[in-house]
Amino acid sequence: MSATDRLSPDDAEFVDAVHTFTQQQMGLSVGIAQPVAHFDFYPNGGAFQPGCHFRHVYSHIVQYGITGLAQTVKCAHERSVHLFIDSLRHEDKRMTGFWCKDMQTFDKGRCLRCRGHRCNTLGFHVRKARLPESRRLFLKTQAREPFKVYHYQFKIHFVNEFRPKQIDPTFTISLTGSRGDVEDLSITLVEGITGNKTYTFLVPLETDLGELMMIKLKWEGIAIWENIWNTVQTIIPWGKGDRRAGLIVKTIRVKAGETQQKMTFCSQTVDDLRLYPGQEKMFVRCEQLRKAQR
Repeated sequence: MSATDRLSPDDAEFVDAVHTFTQQQMGLSVGIAQPVAHFDFYPNGGAFQPGCHFRHVYSHIVQYGITGLAQTVKCAHERSVHLFIDSLRHEDKRMTGFWCKDMQTFDKGRCLRCRGHRCNTLGFHVRKARLPESRRLFLKTQAREPFKVYHYQFKIHFVNEFRPKQIDPTFTISLTGSRGDVEDLSITLVEGITGNKTYTFLVPLETDLGELMMIKLKWEGIAIWENIWNTVQTIIPWGKGDRRAGLIVKTIRVKAGETQQKMTFCSQTVDDLRLYPGQEKMFVRCEQLRKAQR
């Protein structure tokens, strides 16, 4: 639609919009994906919202009868209203959106910068900055109030000693912070690990862990990878003094989107940086490790 037939940045001194239910499913779409404001927020990409997916339509039909489908549509579309109400009810848990190209790029953790109006607060406390062009801001939310999620960018540097073979391992990470901890978050990299490369991904947390102090990284899938070990060891027999091939994990760098704090974590066991299937390694803040070694 043209700007005269819809909401646009010219309609007020400052215009912000929250886009939910913009993706057409089963011929239904109520919201619009087109930017129409100075700041356009796209929670969870602007499509279906947590707790409102069409896989819940059957439970909604059981609960609401023939209007169950309408309740499913309503859940996602009205989430924008509930997000705004949440910004009034929970001023201490303000939701932050980050400027990004699209949700796929955001999920890779590449868009957590706030300089130059690259981020803003969703809801009543939005920062009213007029910009020449609309800013598309993305964020994750929870399924229910309070909706706030804490966004972390993780960068892990791997050296794959199985070269030229690409491997696609699954990892879990456990985080310990000054205010709490979280166990066994499943991490699957978008692309396989090859050569000597840094991989970036987004970790959304529902609870505030405070300042991160320790990271536990585990390589899952023991049974699957035992066959690979046997194959590799058959091709390359290991001598007594040799080390078997593994993934060398040099550093883990973390950036907290909400606080913009940057942290670097180093392996607690500096004598061997290799990670093997079924094994876990502990990483602590590098500055703390240096102090401990003095």
